[in-house]
Amino acid sequence: MTEKVFDVVVVGSCMTDLVSQAPRLPKAGETIHGHKFFIGFGGKGANQCIQAARLGVKTAMVCKVGKDFFGDNYIQNFKDNGVHTEFVKQSSDAATGAASITVDDAGENAIVIVAGANMLLGAEELQEALPAISHTKVLVCQLEIRPQTSLQAMCMAHDNKVKTIFNPAPAIPDLDPDFYRVSDVFCCNESEAELLTGTSVASVEEAHRAGQELLKRGCGSVIVTLGPQGCVVLKGGESTLKHVPAPVVTAVDTTPWQLAAIQLFFSVFSSSTHTHAPFVLHAA
Repeated sequence: MTEKVFDVVVVGSCMTDLVSQAPRLPKAGETIHGHKFFIGFGGKGANQCIQAARLGVKTAMVCKVGKDFFGDNYIQNFKDNGVHTEFVKQSSDAATGAASITVDDAGENAIVIVAGANMLLGAEELQEALPAISHTKVLVCQLEIRPQTSLQAMCMAHDNKVKTIFNPAPAIPDLDPDFYRVSDVFCCNESEAELLTGTSVASVEEAHRAGQELLKRGCGSVIVTLGPQGCVVLKGGESTLKHVPAPVVTAVDTTPWQLAAIQLFFSVFSSSTHTHAPFVLHAA
């Protein structure tokens, strides 16, 4: 068992991305020629963990991959990026999670995800990782693994006074209310906020109202990201809205680069939180 104290521990998913680029998306039953193919390392949890490690913080990943070629490669990728892998487990009962992604020349995409070994991560693995979870400075969770596994990890951290950051993605409408209670920072995008609150979130003002509703459910702080409109930040006990605008950029491809940008935002925030560095929660 490790004796290390980590800055950030991520409990979440690993996905191998199989990306094909083609002039257009194929119709049902149609085969078309593409012009580029590549394999990438994906999964919300793994992306956040690796980006945090690249920012120079000590990170550990708690996840499950298959005992297969993709799983072996993923573990090596973690090691190559300085991520602690003691809690990256392999299973013979399911393949490493994979996402088959087709992207057309207009940037539109079609995606099929097979979660595989991600769904086998559970209480046994969390108990083994408890020393790391209970002593880390920040715990990060999402919803690409079983929701109850994420909730158990967050409860472990919360009970040990570890700061928790929760990204409710992909969002589910019947989210367990305890997620709000154990989230020091609840970070969602506009579509996730809409699904969770049942209200439209298309502007800064609407994001503010949705954030207030999420605060009422027990979150310590709420961040609602709004794409080109930046994000809004709300803290429990404060009535002032903080809006952080985003710089204007030209979108090249919505997948996987837009997803990577979202995970980078999340990773920068989690890595700065462990040092109390001034990031979005302190923005004007």
